[in-house]
Amino acid sequence: MKRTVGTDSAPKAIGPYSQAVVHGGLAYLSGQIPLDPATGQIVAGGIAEQTRQVFQNLEAVLAACGSSLDRVLKTTVYLSDMEDFPTMNEVYARYFVEHPPARATIQAARLPRDARVEIDAIAGV
Repeated sequence: MKRTVGTDSAPKAIGPYSQAVVHGGLAYLSGQIPLDPATGQIVAGGIAEQTRQVFQNLEAVLAACGSSLDRVLKTTVYLSDMEDFPTMNEVYARYFVEHPPARATIQAARLPRDARVEIDAIAGV
């Protein structure tokens, strides 16, 4: 049975989608952009600050699903500029020290709210 998940600790969906869907022992997380859930605004700073906020949002949604970053199996990282890859990757590595998940990284022409980074995830619950 499919269960949709939402939490006030992460930004509300800005479209007709759920923050996450849990089914068959897996949590499928929608892409998170660097919105501060309290203000609904993109966090100030560059790609490092934006990537950290994305991970805070992902952690909040994972917790609402009954999961955590250590149970993430796959991520997809979307960057508005591949020049940001080294800095994003440095921050990303701090969140997945042991047994990092599979990952794809792509450059997107434009991300919602002109964010510099968006990350989605699939995790075990």
